[in-house]
Amino acid sequence: MGGAVVDTGDSGVKAPDGGWGWAVLFGCFVITGFSYAFPKAVSVFFKELIREFGVGYSDTAWISSILLAMLYGSGPLCSILVNRFGCRPVMMVGGLFASLGMIMASFATSIIHIYLCIGVITGLGLALNFQPSLIMLNRYFSEKRPLANGLAAAGSPVALCCLSPLGQVLQYKYGWRGGFLILGGILLNCCACGALMRPLKAPKKTSEVEEKKETKPKPKAKLLDFTVFKDPGFVIYTVAAAIMVLGLFVPPVFVVSYAKELGNEDTKSSLLLTILGFIDIFARPTCGIIAGLKWVRPRCVYLFSFAMIFNGTTDLVGSLAKDYPSLVVFCIFFGISYGMVGALQFEVLMAIVGTEKFSSAIGLVLLVEAIAVLVGPPGAGRLLDATKNYMYVFLLAGCEVVLSALVLCICNLLFIKMKPQEPDPPAKMEMAITETEMEELNKAPQDDQDNGGGAGENGKKQAVELEATTESDDKKVKELDSIELENASKKVTEPNGVTVEPESSL
Repeated sequence: MGGAVVDTGDSGVKAPDGGWGWAVLFGCFVITGFSYAFPKAVSVFFKELIREFGVGYSDTAWISSILLAMLYGSGPLCSILVNRFGCRPVMMVGGLFASLGMIMASFATSIIHIYLCIGVITGLGLALNFQPSLIMLNRYFSEKRPLANGLAAAGSPVALCCLSPLGQVLQYKYGWRGGFLILGGILLNCCACGALMRPLKAPKKTSEVEEKKETKPKPKAKLLDFTVFKDPGFVIYTVAAAIMVLGLFVPPVFVVSYAKELGNEDTKSSLLLTILGFIDIFARPTCGIIAGLKWVRPRCVYLFSFAMIFNGTTDLVGSLAKDYPSLVVFCIFFGISYGMVGALQFEVLMAIVGTEKFSSAIGLVLLVEAIAVLVGPPGAGRLLDATKNYMYVFLLAGCEVVLSALVLCICNLLFIKMKPQEPDPPAKMEMAITETEMEELNKAPQDDQDNGGGAGENGKKQAVELEATTESDDKKVKELDSIELENASKKVTEPNGVTVEPESSL
């Protein structure tokens, strides 16, 4: 990589929370949109692929499945590459892979070629962009990180609303081969987004102590830090995220088919996903703003748990839908809850593991989620084949998401201990004053010994003067006390001529 600056993330540079970070946020917005929306946008071409290669719908569905599996499953590989070379080079290479896969797929002669080109090569390229973009976002934002995560996550519904209609237009005008070729050119924008990921540079150190520290050999950074599993918060989050992913993506996959089975037209049924995506666009930034509030941010884990409970409950209630208006209401509430989950999932992970371990943590979490992604929708499909009723599919998805929320919330309450709070500023000031006084007291006898006889004579004079003043003060006190006693012992004559004896208490 030559003279490229490797952004290891452990330089201790404070996050700027703005400046060039907004350019990084824009790049992350675009990358997130490509990563999540592209597997769904490719499904527009499935009908032509079925005609071209004489395969079934289940065969073409493997394209999106393999692409998602690569996006999630290559998380540890991305972590190793980022820790070794930095985010910017990895994203540039990933953009080339994503574009190359689509271009090669336009010359495919069998469905296997498309599996390898779009599923493996393009999927790997998107993975090499998605994970490093989140890592860079975490490094550039600290105080405003919840808002930044919400805005970046909004790239997914925005891209979905743009890429799906674009895919249909390309299919009608240029066919699936021309469409793949043009989409490959569009994915080259990932390289431009990668170029925006400028690594943070530490300020020049001038103090002698820091220069000495630099001379000491630094320990080699771990390519994949498995010590994150020692953190109970990370383990709880990983387990909860795996359970959540089993049911989170099921309703968007089956809601259109559910509407068709109820007797609605194809165009009317597809409008449900448009409604869901439109609500999702506004839900993610709004949730990011709420998560950034001072009294909410320390409890972001519980807000995430609420979002999952909201999502799961929406699935449970949506299973009772029997007509199109009820499905529209379901999509509105599902879009809100889905956007909340999307805005908070990586924010919570960043808050749990911190900046230094985030590059390894996200790779391991995505690997676990990849298994759940491959199991969740196919499992729901088998349940649908066995029962022939969409109600059970939505019930299963809702139960899985609610279970994940309960695991995250209850385990955090039971096993995560609060860190000891630091003493208040007044207490710190008292401690500081006490320490300085103790230092002065300790220095006093040492100064007397160091100064020799002169200091000793001065000390003796000061002691004599102190004794004289104390003796005179004692004499004055005694004189005052005797005068008060004499006055108290005297008899008092009232105006009427009666003489009053002093009280015995005096």
